[in-house]
Amino acid sequence: MSDPQSAAGATVAMPRREFLTHVFTLALPIAFQQFMLALSSCADGLMLGGVGQNELSAVSLATQFQFIFNLILAALILGMSMLVAQYWGARDRGAVERVFGFVVRYAGLVAALFAAATLLAPELLMSLMTNDATLVALGARYLRVSSVSYLFIGISQMAICLLKNIGAAAASMMISTVGVVIHVALNLPLIYGMGGCPALGVEGAAVSTVISRGIELAWSLLLIRRIGVVRLRWRHIARPDAALRKDFWRYTIVLLGNELVWGCGFTMYTVIMGHLGADAVAANAIANIVKDLLVCMCSGMGNAGSIMVGNMLGRNDFAGARLAGRRFCLLSAIVGVLTGLTILAIRPLVLELASLTPQAHDYLSVMLLVCAYYAACKSMTGLTIGGIFPAGGDVRFGLACDSIVMWVIVVPIGLLAAFVWHLPVIWVYVLLNTDECIKMIPALLHYRRHRWLRNVTRSALNSSDAVE
Repeated sequence: MSDPQSAAGATVAMPRREFLTHVFTLALPIAFQQFMLALSSCADGLMLGGVGQNELSAVSLATQFQFIFNLILAALILGMSMLVAQYWGARDRGAVERVFGFVVRYAGLVAALFAAATLLAPELLMSLMTNDATLVALGARYLRVSSVSYLFIGISQMAICLLKNIGAAAASMMISTVGVVIHVALNLPLIYGMGGCPALGVEGAAVSTVISRGIELAWSLLLIRRIGVVRLRWRHIARPDAALRKDFWRYTIVLLGNELVWGCGFTMYTVIMGHLGADAVAANAIANIVKDLLVCMCSGMGNAGSIMVGNMLGRNDFAGARLAGRRFCLLSAIVGVLTGLTILAIRPLVLELASLTPQAHDYLSVMLLVCAYYAACKSMTGLTIGGIFPAGGDVRFGLACDSIVMWVIVVPIGLLAAFVWHLPVIWVYVLLNTDECIKMIPALLHYRRHRWLRNVTRSALNSSDAVE
């Protein structure tokens, strides 16, 4: 085992101004891309709110299956990004190409399973989320039409991940931006029946999702081909590199477990709220939209931290990675507080624009206050557990932390609060949104131990450079 500081040799620390320039050059496009992806996911719910509260609630519940799908993709993306960032830092483009090939294969298989499930059994899936027959019927219609979009999303997100890691973050941002613009532009006529189109309601929202996601897929693959630095080759898809595949699954299995533990716990929050009435579902849907849209800068910092720290670790710049981690923690704390304050600032506008029943409106008013402190804590856990820890192959801590906090503490308390103690809806919501605040404390303590400072490339694993 070697010490991170000594392993760095005579590396010169990046000046603060250069570091900040690099961070925001990388983080801002990623954050904007995250914002556009969140906006794309929220666009259906926002526009369907004008059709009716039931349509809004149904699609909010239906998109939870895409949320679960995205969790699996997130594990694949984190595993891929960890290896690609470090091999890109080590200037091994061949390894990057091989990793990209077999990850596309796995993403395609997962996408095909979700597409089949939402096409063939949408009513069964919706019945798991709510016992309201109207919401089940509306959500099933949305799932059936949007099923093919899973195939497009699975491959396009791997391609966009590659673009971010090879220095084309701005290009990936443009792809997501145009995809959202197309989605929103098509939503208007397809949902409401404008320009000679029939008013399709929830099915119109699903059709626009399919078209926009298809365009994103085609564009991202064409851009990778045009850049030409890394190519998607059939031989890497059909015959994965055995050594790299072993490295990938060594970390990704744990990441997948972590994402599923976290995501299924988060879905349980929605299920609990879904059984507290249509007003609770509608208010929770709007609160989640606001939260998802405004935590994007926090997500951008986490992604930027993962890429920059991974690049440094791949070239054995352990001292630089340690300094970068410290700087990222400070920036994330600032971004988290600013995000929370932003939610508080726009709260009156959201309450004014929300088309809800009086009871749902009252719920939303308090939920937005909860979202403010949630965002501040999420910024730190997103950087550490979701960013710099996986960048160095430290993936087990996140799994243990999420397992204990969500499934031993928060979910059981939420179930008791809702169905045994019969607490008011707002108190149930407050208890269900304490997870990030609880996780932040052990995450920061673990960060200070610096076990995430590791080079996981093949060359490092076969030498004494890896930091255990």
